[in-house]
Amino acid sequence: MLRTLIRRLLKCLLWFAATSVLLVLIFRWVPPPGTALMIERKVESWVDGKPIDLQRTWRPWSELPDDLKIAVIAGEDQKFAEHWGFDVDAIQAALDHNERGGSLRGASTISQQVAKNLFLWPGRSWVRKGLEVWFTGLLELLWPKQRILEVYLNSVEWGEGVFGAEAAARKHFGTGAPYLSGRQSSLLAAVLPNPLKWSPSRPTAYVNRRANWIHQQMRQLGGSDYIVQMQKNRRVW
Repeated sequence: MLRTLIRRLLKCLLWFAATSVLLVLIFRWVPPPGTALMIERKVESWVDGKPIDLQRTWRPWSELPDDLKIAVIAGEDQKFAEHWGFDVDAIQAALDHNERGGSLRGASTISQQVAKNLFLWPGRSWVRKGLEVWFTGLLELLWPKQRILEVYLNSVEWGEGVFGAEAAARKHFGTGAPYLSGRQSSLLAAVLPNPLKWSPSRPTAYVNRRANWIHQQMRQLGGSDYIVQMQKNRRVW
């Protein structure tokens, strides 16, 4: 009986592994039609009795402005081009901060955010965390950094029912994503830690300060040259 259970469990794990690898490979070339987070927000709106329309339009890498690419890296994950999905130093710093009490601090990289938003449900259980590690590893192994950032910019939440750079640009600034300015890109990146509370088009004093800091970091990282070097040096194939 025990041997049968183990055999069935191993078979299920193999099926899951094969299916997840296939799914990640497909989304390397095919734009994901939606994300788990989008489904979650839609269901939440139904439960609350206030259904929302999801706004999202895919923009390929070539149509996404370099300012926005470097802005989200500067604000969310400055070691994006170097790490393999996990920023160990940031994780340790977050653990030390959380042990001292106060507000919880996260340390998710852009790769981790893509993994959990695309494939997973919310929560902090060990099972979910383990799946996040699995999918993050697959993304880093099977996708180039360019693709990870492209999917991130087309899927990240930028307001109630607003997902991706194109929808965010039109909602907050009345323009298409390719025409975002450096300042607008900085403001969009500045609200990513809490996009349902902060607005890039109506920034608070804190959001303005954060946007200014991000703009400074963009210059220090090298601006568009950083994106060019990332494409040359790190697994863009």
